[in-house]
Formats: sequence, C-alpha cells, structure tokens
Amino acid sequence: MKHKLKGVCAKEVKFRIVDGKLKDVEFVKGCPGNLQAMAVLLEGMSVDDVILKLKGISCGDRPTSCSDQFAKVLKKVKKRL
Repeated sequence: MKHKLKGVCAKEVKFRIVDGKLKDVEFVKGCPGNLQAMAVLLEGMSVDDVILKLKGISCGDRPTSCSDQFAKVLKKVKKRL
C-alpha cells in the first residue's frame, strides 16, 4: 500500500499488513535516519499497537508529525480491512 502524508516532511509511506502486523514500512522523503529507524522498529508490530503509540505525536510547532500521520493512515486502512 502507498499513502500520501499531509503537513509533514515525508511525502508518503509504503507498507504491507500481513495478519494484522506491519511489514516493509518505508517513508518517502522526510528525515531519513529517524524514519528508517522508525520503520525498523515498527516491523512486525500490530496495527493497533502502532496506532496507540504514534497517534497525537507532534513535530516542533506543527500539530502533527510523520508518526501521527502514519497512525492516521493506519486507522483509515484498518476500517477497510
């Protein structure tokens, strides 16, 4: 799956969901080191756990972050599963 992100440096996120768990998370653009680290840490986590951990995180004075945007994407995707 590929989804656009809004209001953050990363332009999109790509990932798969297998048996309710995240696989192959990849952010396009944004802060490469932090987003690569986050992708590695999220590998194999349940979608529900990721949403709970990442929702509401802001970035500096922005009301959202790449993490928060990813949680929002996952929440929408989860509704369609």
